[in-house]
Amino acid sequence: MTHEFKASSGSGYVLLLVLLLAQIGSIAGVVLLPPLLKILLGLIAILVFICWFGFYMVHPNQGKVLQLFGRYTGTDRENGLRWANPLYSKKSVSLRVRNFESGRLKVNDANGNPIEIAAVIVWRVVDTAEAVFEVDDYENYVTIQSEAALRNLATSYPYEHDADDERLSLRSDSNTISQKLRNEVQDRLQKAGVDVLEARLSHLAYAPEIAQAMLQRQQASAVLAARRIIVQGAVGMVSDALEQLSTQGVIEMDAERKAAMVSNLLVVLCGDQVKPVINAGTLY
Repeated sequence: MTHEFKASSGSGYVLLLVLLLAQIGSIAGVVLLPPLLKILLGLIAILVFICWFGFYMVHPNQGKVLQLFGRYTGTDRENGLRWANPLYSKKSVSLRVRNFESGRLKVNDANGNPIEIAAVIVWRVVDTAEAVFEVDDYENYVTIQSEAALRNLATSYPYEHDADDERLSLRSDSNTISQKLRNEVQDRLQKAGVDVLEARLSHLAYAPEIAQAMLQRQQASAVLAARRIIVQGAVGMVSDALEQLSTQGVIEMDAERKAAMVSNLLVVLCGDQVKPVINAGTLY
């Protein structure tokens, strides 16, 4: 595996002045000096001309990967005008932070329900040598591997879990899911010299063909949860009422009367629209 190291290069501003003086001096010598020296100075002028091709510019947050006849010779990250061997080939690699948003992928979650999911990946290149030499096209590699990691994550967890399900869910545990997505994408992109800064879900929904059914299921679950809370509160209120009636001696009730009162109170407290009926008679 090829890792990045610093290239051997120099400041282009100094070399610019040196080459300019050498070029002018060699051309002047070819014109003014004797024939024997003209040949030597002509060769020097050609050599100086070739050296002009060694200049290149490095912008902020950019690296230049240098190669000599296919052999990696280092990466130059020094900003400004630079100079290196004119025979070096120079490839620019951006070191800026970049965003990638996947398309909406249609996959099945851990429960087999079809869902639509998408994510935003924030990444940057940290090792230019790995990015250039270890993969064919590192930008395309980031795209494909990020979507593969997102698919794998979506199939590993349910969209939403039930009350008795202790598994993580894509909808309820967004922060934990984002961290797991980041770790999985990072593992896949490690060999490409890429650092994943952040990964978050940007879209999550049931597929259109089951969205209505799942909405009805969620509504039913919400109604059942609300009813459960109402029943728990009503039972507590009935228990308190019976205890206070017994303690204060308001009325003496046998088991049958208590059962009738409990039934009436639960109907009143748990019903949506109940019209209470006053019983002025007797049960017997």
